[in-house]
Amino acid sequence: MARSTISAVGIVAAVLVPAAPVWADAGSPGLVDHTEWVGYGDLSSLRVYPTPAGRAAAARVDGAAEGEQAWREVLAGAPEADTPSMRDQFLCHWNYAEFARPGKTSWNLEPWRPVVDGVTMLESGCNPGAAEEAF
Repeated sequence: MARSTISAVGIVAAVLVPAAPVWADAGSPGLVDHTEWVGYGDLSSLRVYPTPAGRAAAARVDGAAEGEQAWREVLAGAPEADTPSMRDQFLCHWNYAEFARPGKTSWNLEPWRPVVDGVTMLESGCNPGAAEEAF
């Protein structure tokens, strides 16, 4: 996500009308379909695959509560992801990915990325410390 994309996201987000919350019930697939750790050399990345319901919730401006629920679903499948940096990356993707890059196959979180402030996180396209990984 480029800086100009983030600015456009802010404009779009400001004019969207909030919808009713989409909470996963016991019979629904939830907000996160699955997670998968991948590696390249000594670097690792957690791929998070949102469900259609997760993407719909993430595309709403009032989806913060669902974002926290989705993060709990990520941790249920990948408990080792429970770090401040990975949570911040996930919530950045949750809040902006469906506006900036709708339908991206996975949201990729890396444990080696630094903890940064919110502005730096947005300016880096949710990938602080280096460009989005190529693997």
